[in-house]
Amino acid sequence: MIPNGSRKRQRLTHHHTSSTRLSSTAAIIETFPDKTISESSQKLRRTSSSSTISSATAITTIPNTITSSFNDPSTADVILRLFVDHSPFHSATPSDSADQSDIQIYLHSRVISRAKYFAALLSDRWQHQTNTDTQSNNADEDSRSNDNNNLVHLNLGVLDHPNSITVHLTVLQLLYTNDFATIIDSASTALEILPVALELLFEDCVKSCVKFLEAVPWSEEEEKRVLRLIPFLREEESKELLARVSPGKGDSCEEMLHGLILAAIHNLPNMAFVKAFVAKLLRDFSSRESARMVLERAFETSLKIVKESLEEYSSPDFRGDHNETEAIQRLNLHTAMTNGRHLLWLVERMIELRVADSAVKEWSEQAAFTADLQRAFRDDAWRNIVPGLPAVVLRCTCKLANAVAAGTILAAKQVRMKLVKDWLPVLIVCKDNVSPMLPSHKTLYLELEETFLRIISTLPMPDAQVLLQQCLSFSTRNVEDCPHLVTAFNTWFRRATQRPQLENLD
Repeated sequence: MIPNGSRKRQRLTHHHTSSTRLSSTAAIIETFPDKTISESSQKLRRTSSSSTISSATAITTIPNTITSSFNDPSTADVILRLFVDHSPFHSATPSDSADQSDIQIYLHSRVISRAKYFAALLSDRWQHQTNTDTQSNNADEDSRSNDNNNLVHLNLGVLDHPNSITVHLTVLQLLYTNDFATIIDSASTALEILPVALELLFEDCVKSCVKFLEAVPWSEEEEKRVLRLIPFLREEESKELLARVSPGKGDSCEEMLHGLILAAIHNLPNMAFVKAFVAKLLRDFSSRESARMVLERAFETSLKIVKESLEEYSSPDFRGDHNETEAIQRLNLHTAMTNGRHLLWLVERMIELRVADSAVKEWSEQAAFTADLQRAFRDDAWRNIVPGLPAVVLRCTCKLANAVAAGTILAAKQVRMKLVKDWLPVLIVCKDNVSPMLPSHKTLYLELEETFLRIISTLPMPDAQVLLQQCLSFSTRNVEDCPHLVTAFNTWFRRATQRPQLENLD
């Protein structure tokens, strides 16, 4: 008997559409019909891997090829009846064929004792209890036992689930070998065999199934089956399986997304393809809040680098060697340009996911940064180093401003006003100092002009008056070429000349 202090192996159900489910065993020794093994097996426990049931019955070593043959009636000392135990509440059609739903197998006690379940049934103490109880049975039962006094008869009932008989036969055959690899050759096979091995307390088979599952990939359905079986494994057995599906400390999803974003914008040569893939992951990610947090984190980092680079470029330290200072200036501009591109991609992702509220607010509070940009763009040094820097910075501004004007981002009045107030001078400096003006730049400037004017139309009249006066540079030689500016001023004057609404209410 197993000591009562050991931990009990619970029974479980094994689910899969094309494989067995773990059966509920109802084995009985035929000379002892009134007491089922399922009743007595409640006393069994699955102990640690180093423990044994009985030194008299446990087999310490099993050779790869065992002399006794599976289902050999000439040498067997155990007859096992393996049958489908139909539940009165189960009306489904049996999954095994009729001739496979009740079979008789010839086994060897020395071999099947590898499974602690059978070892307990065949132990001296169990047999002694069986013989004692058998003496109290009726004469018919005594007669039948005497006729088979050289054989032990066991019944093993399994629930009527797909391939239940077949899988139990497979596990019984595995008792006769140590070469489990020829049978356990796929995750689905291991998941079919493991529940039966757990049921019969066949430790070597359990270990082989677990080892195989640790080493191979799982499908989504197989992973679900593994998770259902883990509660029935010992801690040391389930440790590696759990490690595959259990997140580490902290929010691993956010850390993963943040790492992917950094890899996409910094480290990989095929950056466009990687960025497209990471953008898809962000779109498909279930938690919009997590996506917001990682994007904001990356946005703040890139913005900080751009600001610091432009600040150092606009206020250089001339105490060193001239060539060294020039090299540092070139590096500052390249750093600003590289991280400006990162910012643009991040802004596009945030707007796409509608999580750019904080980015707009942050972009509207950059008085010092926009002042550095104006100083840098009035200088000619940047033209031959990073000619695309003004366009990158203004595209970030245009994306965010468009989202505000379209209502994609609902920005407060103060944010809308400061966004135009701080970034309008940068647009004007770029128009006046960037030459020759490329067609793409001209389109960008015009789009940003129109967007700023739309935002100005949402502000109170006094604020709109101040900002509109700064927009006169939007005018062109031909007045007809700037209808957006004409419309903006006409709107302001129309509002300024109409009767106040408060008076109309009197």
